[in-house]
Amino acid sequence: MFRTNMRVNVLLLVMFLGNALAEQPLLAESSKISDGPIVAAKPERKSVKPLHKIIDEQIQARYKDDSQYVSALSGDSEFLRRVYLDLTGRIPSITQTREFLEDRRSDKRKILVNQLLESPEYARYISQQLDVMLMRRLKKKYINVNTWEEFLRKSVAENKPLDQIVREIFAADGSNKETQAAARFYLARNGDVNELTRDIGEIFLGADLTCAQCHDHPDVNDWKQDHYYGLSAFLIRSFVFTDKKKKQTVFAEKAEGEVKFESVFEVRDKTSKGPETTLPVVFNGTAISEPAFKKGEEYQVKPAKDVRPIPKYSRRAQLGIAITSPQNRRFARTMSNRLWAMIMGRGLVHPLNADHSDNPPSHPELLDSLTDQMIAHQFDLKWYLRELVLSETYQRSSVNDAFNQKDAKELDESQFTHAIMKPLTPEQFAWAVLQATGFTDIYRKSLKEKLTEETLRKKLVGYEKRFVSLFGGLPGKPVKEFEVTADQILYLSNDGAIQGFVTPRTGNTADRVLKVPADQSEKVAEELYLSVLNRYPDQVETEEVITLLQGKAGTKRSQTVSDVIWALVMSSEFRFNH
Repeated sequence: MFRTNMRVNVLLLVMFLGNALAEQPLLAESSKISDGPIVAAKPERKSVKPLHKIIDEQIQARYKDDSQYVSALSGDSEFLRRVYLDLTGRIPSITQTREFLEDRRSDKRKILVNQLLESPEYARYISQQLDVMLMRRLKKKYINVNTWEEFLRKSVAENKPLDQIVREIFAADGSNKETQAAARFYLARNGDVNELTRDIGEIFLGADLTCAQCHDHPDVNDWKQDHYYGLSAFLIRSFVFTDKKKKQTVFAEKAEGEVKFESVFEVRDKTSKGPETTLPVVFNGTAISEPAFKKGEEYQVKPAKDVRPIPKYSRRAQLGIAITSPQNRRFARTMSNRLWAMIMGRGLVHPLNADHSDNPPSHPELLDSLTDQMIAHQFDLKWYLRELVLSETYQRSSVNDAFNQKDAKELDESQFTHAIMKPLTPEQFAWAVLQATGFTDIYRKSLKEKLTEETLRKKLVGYEKRFVSLFGGLPGKPVKEFEVTADQILYLSNDGAIQGFVTPRTGNTADRVLKVPADQSEKVAEELYLSVLNRYPDQVETEEVITLLQGKAGTKRSQTVSDVIWALVMSSEFRFNH
């Protein structure tokens, strides 16, 4: 499937590109992570039956009668590329690709997974995915985005439990310098109670409560108006406050204030008994009562002009505790489902913000098992992701010709009989392009002993930001489905940076390929495909490269090599994680 499409891309794209790259200027020098072996992982926790085995048993139980439609396990090159993208956000280097493909150890996939999970790139990339989930690419407001990103990166690097990260975010108000970054969740939304209520419902509880603000949800019987206002009650007393003397903006709180609501339908039909109110409560959990204070004794710091009030009792401080409470199983279920979708390409509950009885999970028993295990393992993010990628379900090939002949109503992507093709995230796309073209190799070499994940990223983060700006969607509304815009096409076709990536330059892929003797065209094809697509070319693809290298009279070999690299990077095989 992929290779047929890709062959068309190589021939047609090279013809389209023509001589466009021939006279493009080289990019200015700027930057190292070693592309060699990574340190061994810590020993994994023992259990009666590993979660990845439970996953496979419960997925496979569904398609025993349709086993002929199940894809075989992916080959080594397919798995290698997929797991690098999913755990580190980039494709492997040619050195890492050759080493893995030539490795004959039976447990090499497990070894690789453990290595990737201990890499600094894992912490960076997974924290970026959490950032998109939590912030939806919202622009900077009050809190420095870099400090927020570092808070998430450090949390992932330390393998801080996911529920702890959430509690820290909900507890932060921005007043404490050590925890200030976490307040971005509130402050980037300008402290808007309705926006925060909706986002908390969607992100952490799997419920889009937007239509439950004015009345019980008209389409989802499970979601009631008091669910919306039960969450809102945690935040109703909070507001954005700027301390002019300290030049600091925080999410302050008053000691009084109640939510009031009534159904617009009841108002219309004149059946309303008047506005209702509710204590803070997460869905159908226990409402949180609060201590009573004598009038005038409600505050540690009383409200005054240009003074931030501090109540003796904080409703908002209860939010993180209530959301992540063992009594609120919905949080663990939603996080389990979101992480499953991130790795597998689709949620067991899909869409992710539609977890209700009229939209049951594709595999209810499995989602229950994932939730149980998430709680039992204390929201261990690294352990959970390891179990997902070690499953046969994750490691199945995306190629399934038999599937295409099956009635989609009977067998669709929700059955997880094959790997689901996922468009590269903007971050993945950026770092995949940089690696495929050898641009990162140039900077790895230039940094020498100063090479770390952090120093390399600082050199190249500008390119990542450019990809995010073009492929990341509008702030607050990141792209959910694959789509191509005119700006993206123009950037990939004509931008000087992209053209500079594929133009021969000391240490990049084009330069390395051109060092292969001209009479070893098969070796050239191998080098190109291993560098860009992380696999060996088949016979037809090799012959195509040979034909292109022979080319027209007067066509420079360097130009042809650049054109082929560009065409491979533009192919559907490259643009998707499959």
